[in-house]
Amino acid sequence: MRVLIIEDNQDIAASICDYLEGLGYTIDAAGDGVTGLHLAITKDYDVVILDLGLPGIDGIDLCRRLRQDAQRSVPVIMLTARGLLENKLEGFKSGADDYLAKPFSLKELAARVKVLSERISRIPNSRLLVGDLSLDVGAHEVYRAGKHLDLNPTLFRLLMFLMQNPHRVIKREELEYVVWRDDPPDSDALRTHLSNLRQVINKPFDRPLLHTVRGFGYKLTDKNAKD
Repeated sequence: MRVLIIEDNQDIAASICDYLEGLGYTIDAAGDGVTGLHLAITKDYDVVILDLGLPGIDGIDLCRRLRQDAQRSVPVIMLTARGLLENKLEGFKSGADDYLAKPFSLKELAARVKVLSERISRIPNSRLLVGDLSLDVGAHEVYRAGKHLDLNPTLFRLLMFLMQNPHRVIKREELEYVVWRDDPPDSDALRTHLSNLRQVINKPFDRPLLHTVRGFGYKLTDKNAKD
């Protein structure tokens, strides 16, 4: 499991990091809202642990931007020293999935991380749409212009990530992580997979959706773009 910790208190962040790494989790950490939001948008996490009081962008605004602007559905556990009901409601309204008031037990936090990641993974996401291309995560079905498209699991994962980040240039390293996590092959396997994906979602149709942005990465968009 890959977890992002966004916490400006270095002692608390280090304690959480050490505990979760001891459980075998892969951890990234950010000490401010700007860095945390960038990581949450550009990388793929199973759970985000988010402090409410952060420099740069506070937790409420960060979570709201993550949900509304970036359209990311990663589960978020919000941490705060404030345990008032109004604060909890504000956190949930911004898009948080769970709430834990400080001080807290690391064992309880780890249990919430595990339960939330498993619960969210069992909930079918709403249908993703980019132009006339649609993907149903729960049903594992892809359609374009009403035509059903057959994708193997690797291509499905790649397309799902691209559709979760529409119109954004995605670096090669991000796509490699989607497929192989931290152990990408030495060969140019990603290029082959993307070529196969183009054959399915681009070639049979008048207008391409998957584009190469040379020197930068790849983009899935229904707006005008050049390969």
